[in-house]
Order: sequence, then structure tokens, then C-alpha cells
Amino acid sequence: MNWLTNFVRPKIQALMHKSEVPDNLWDKCDACEHMIFHRDLVDNNYVCHHCDNHMRMTVQDRLECLFDNKTFVKSPLSKVITDPLKFRDSKRYTDRLKDYRQKTGQDDAIVVASGKIGGQPAVVAAFDFSFMGGSMGMAVGEGILTAAELAVNTHAALIVIPASGGARMQEGALSLMQMPRTTIAVEKVREAGLPYIVILTNPTTGGVTASFAMLGDIALSEPKALIGFAGARVIEETIRQKLPEGFQLAEYLLDHGMIDMVVHRHKMPETVGRILGMLNPRTSTPVFL
Repeated sequence: MNWLTNFVRPKIQALMHKSEVPDNLWDKCDACEHMIFHRDLVDNNYVCHHCDNHMRMTVQDRLECLFDNKTFVKSPLSKVITDPLKFRDSKRYTDRLKDYRQKTGQDDAIVVASGKIGGQPAVVAAFDFSFMGGSMGMAVGEGILTAAELAVNTHAALIVIPASGGARMQEGALSLMQMPRTTIAVEKVREAGLPYIVILTNPTTGGVTASFAMLGDIALSEPKALIGFAGARVIEETIRQKLPEGFQLAEYLLDHGMIDMVVHRHKMPETVGRILGMLNPRTSTPVFL
């Protein structure tokens, strides 16, 4: 009986037991629906190999993609009141924040980092869409202010990379107050004679679009990024007209003079580096786009 129990049964169980396969080996493109091996997708900066769709990427990957040699220093952000309105919908706002912090490893929807891009000093404030849709609350406003002050103090360019559904409803009017706060922060950078560049990603909407996201000295965008204030359905119901095809996509905004360039993600670091080289008065060698 010991032979059957100790030898035969384990052999049979090993043959019949299905090997566990991690569920994160493959990703599906949200445009063409092709399945892509996760490692290949990461190596290609989350751009679909089949249709060139620019998929969402983590803040960490985006910063590593943009900064020279993937080297940068993250800046701590000032603490803000966690739940000023004691808001509750289907769950408490404090519980919702706790869940997203555990899920993303971030304190809120923005990360501020500094380093060099194309050899030029830069401060980057990048949004994390996976944190409550990149919604802008007091913490995000504080992040933009921190990035602007750091840029001025270190005489570096300010680069903001929004990916947001707009203002955070759980903070009510306090979230809307971040629109003038971030606008003032941008003005401080301009008063210091420093470049302010915005890299628009999918999506950039709501109060983010209506404030700092459209105030860049130079506005770049990834291909086919959705950029707008209100949704297309709301606009159509308001004006009672059918919107043009591709309305609010980056290419449409480029054709109508709303942004300056649509840049492929693979070429974004090089393009931003050249722009910073032209705008930096300390650069002795002429640089051309």
C-alpha cells in the first residue's frame, strides 16, 4: 500500500494535473484585438506590433522611456487633506484611495521626476491613468505646483504628460480649484524664461484639458490620442449636429492648429530632446527639428 500511495498516486496526479500558466503573459490590443506577448509589448514601449496602436503604459515605464539612460530622481509630494468632503458613493472615498494606492503603488495620480532628456535638464510631471482615471484632485494640483517650483529652482524645462478623465468628483469644487492653481504654476515657469512642454496622451479630457494641458509653449501628442473637454455625445446633444469623423483625436487637432506635433512614442525622447536643445539658451550648438 505504501508503494501505491507514495509512488504510483503522485505519478498519476502529476500526469493529470494541469500546469499553472500565469494570466499576464499576453495582452490584447484594444484597437485590433491581436494578442501580444507581454514581454514583446514592453520592449516595444506598449505600441502594438500589428496596428501601431499606442496602448497605455505605466508611469514608471513612461519615465524610463523618456529620460536619458532611464535615469531620473522622483520628488516627494506634499501631503494634502485625504477626504475634505467626507465623500461617499458606493464606498467611502478614503477606502477607494486606499484600494488604488495598494493597486498602483502610488500615493495619487501623478508622479514628479527630474533628470535629463537629450542631455538637457527637465522636470516631468506624469499622470497615472490607472489611479482613478488620472483624475485631478488636490494631490495632482500639488504635484504640478511641486514640478513647477522644482523646474524654476533647478533652471530646468517643465514637461507635463497628462492622461486624465478630468477633475475628481469626490473632491467637488476643491478639484476645480486646481485649474487656476496649475495655471499659475505654469506662469511661474514662463516668468522664469523656461520652456513648458505638454505631451498629450490618451485620454486628456475635462478640467485637465481646460487648464494646464493646453497651455504648453509646445504641445505634442501621441498618435490618435483622445483630447477634448466634454465627450463627443454631450457635444452632439448640445449643438444638435453630427461631429466630423475623428473629432477630438490628435490628428484632427493638429490639422486645426490646436497642437504642434503628433509624435510616435518611439521618437518622443529624441524629439523632446531636440526641442529642449533649441529652447535652452545655454546650448551653444544649433539644433534643428
